[in-house]
Amino acid sequence: MDFFINLPIAIIVMLILFWRVPESRDEQSSKSIDFTGAIFATIGLGGIVFGLLESSVLGFSNKIVLSSIVLGTICLIIFVIVESRIESPIIRLSLFRSSTFSGTNLITFFLYSALGGAIFFIPFDFILVQGYTPTEAGAAFLPLILLIFLFSRPMGQVVDRYGAKIPLIIGPIVTAVGYVLFSIPGIGGNYWTTFFPAIVVLGLGMAICVAPLTTAVMSSVDTKYSGTASGINNAVSRVAGLIAIAIFGIIILSTFNNALDTRLETIQIEEQLIQIINDQRIKLAAIELPWDMNGETSALLRSAINDSFINGIRYLFYISAGLSLVSAVIAIISIKKDKSA
Repeated sequence: MDFFINLPIAIIVMLILFWRVPESRDEQSSKSIDFTGAIFATIGLGGIVFGLLESSVLGFSNKIVLSSIVLGTICLIIFVIVESRIESPIIRLSLFRSSTFSGTNLITFFLYSALGGAIFFIPFDFILVQGYTPTEAGAAFLPLILLIFLFSRPMGQVVDRYGAKIPLIIGPIVTAVGYVLFSIPGIGGNYWTTFFPAIVVLGLGMAICVAPLTTAVMSSVDTKYSGTASGINNAVSRVAGLIAIAIFGIIILSTFNNALDTRLETIQIEEQLIQIINDQRIKLAAIELPWDMNGETSALLRSAINDSFINGIRYLFYISAGLSLVSAVIAIISIKKDKSA
């Protein structure tokens, strides 16, 4: 039922869209719909994401995983070929001839990969390890949302005056600092002194980036293609999050298992209990221990599990910081200096 909150919000957005947002289209283009491209894009992305997700359970050598990734890759190659040959493609490949358009979409991919992957796993830390309630975990992200909301409009004015290049260099760097701050807290501590500073810095960094990304994408193509450009950029951000969650899941499970193996070696426990833990490793910090086991042993195992999860999620924050810094480098190389980006 919680997801129904999206319905009234969607209705309000649609009303604003039809009321205040002007239409932009290429009047000379064909009105046909690229069903072929849509099919290959869906199968391609679905196959790769499914394969990556299942690889954390089945392993990369599993036939289902390999077949899914190979099928997805082949379909994406066919998708690119189809898009280059039809009159009205979903993605007009000629738009990528613009270094600003290509660079901005790369920045979007890396920034939203970092954000999507981190935001997916942080609530697990808050709820399963730090002991937050689901409501508290959700409320913890309010500063990030408010900062993006409050600063997006002023940043749009900054871009109009100075261009998108500088914000798209500074923003990702600030974002990278936010991810590094997320890697510092251990278990416990007050929210305001542990995660709040990281969320504020991350929110500030993303607030600096959001408006310049949109402006750079829209202004890098002819007006008649602005809708297509915006759609491509939004699709890139969504795909980036999906792929990041799949890949980050593989990384965190691997680092969690290695750390947990090391910690279990220092605890004297029965083979049967080890098997119970091994059967649940995919659950990460949500591993359930027998309710009737010795209290001291239970505390030691829970500590080992939580510490191992923290170890794994720290790797994700370092990777997210690295992806953000890569975005800054791409901005330096590809974004034009003039105010139109």
